[in-house]
Amino acid sequence: MNPILIAIIILGSVALLSALLLGIASRVFHVNENPLIASVGEALPGVNCGGCGYPGCANYAKAIVDNNVEVTLCAPGGNEVIAKISALLGRAVVAKDAEVARLSCFGKPEFCAPRCDYQGIQTCRAANLQNGGQKKCLYGCLGFGDCVSVCPFGAMSMVDGLPFIDEEKCTGCAICVRECPKKLLTLQNKKRQVYLHCASKEFGKVVKEACTVGCNGCSLCARKCPEKALTMVDNLPIWDWSKCTQCGLCAKVCPSRIIFLDGRPVPKEAKEAPSA
Repeated sequence: MNPILIAIIILGSVALLSALLLGIASRVFHVNENPLIASVGEALPGVNCGGCGYPGCANYAKAIVDNNVEVTLCAPGGNEVIAKISALLGRAVVAKDAEVARLSCFGKPEFCAPRCDYQGIQTCRAANLQNGGQKKCLYGCLGFGDCVSVCPFGAMSMVDGLPFIDEEKCTGCAICVRECPKKLLTLQNKKRQVYLHCASKEFGKVVKEACTVGCNGCSLCARKCPEKALTMVDNLPIWDWSKCTQCGLCAKVCPSRIIFLDGRPVPKEAKEAPSA
């Protein structure tokens, strides 16, 4: 018999036998999936951003149904998705305030002095490995845009050496938060319009030698707050949001104008003179 024909017969037989065995195995080991998983998966936005902590929307849907995981972890979906999934599962709807990423640094190149001429790989992560980066302020944004490159929603762009966040596009997925080697990006309640744009834990002259707009730990904001909503921790003001009324006085008295009000620094003419 022709050897080529023999080879074809043998390979064909192996293929048929393999297909038969796979068919039998698929029936024997088949696991019926809860149809709710598919329904929950359809309710999710399908962006697979991983902000929920699971690798993709399908895995999050499975965790919700099988492991009773919270339905509030999908930041891009917001309250609309929470309501849909809660209805499918018969759970009470728990609304969640929208969160956005915000940067704790205002050290543009014109404000924050360099301490070396960095010529290495142009990423924040690589620069940070070189003794904390090229800036005098070791707490400041390195400005290479690692966060911008990973944002799946196009909500970030580099402006004047710092990442700018479009809060209308930001979904609060926290991917940029995890990417920043300096931990300068945090998720904050979108409704809170008073926040600090500095993360330096140094004090006084040391801060100003590195960055002209850095928080020098003067504590004027905390001392002036009529609600006593601010306390100084590591030379930085920390807000007690149960007390803060967002009156903006802390931003107005800040000598460095590093406390932002409504997303921008308070102009110099709007600052109040500190009391003696």
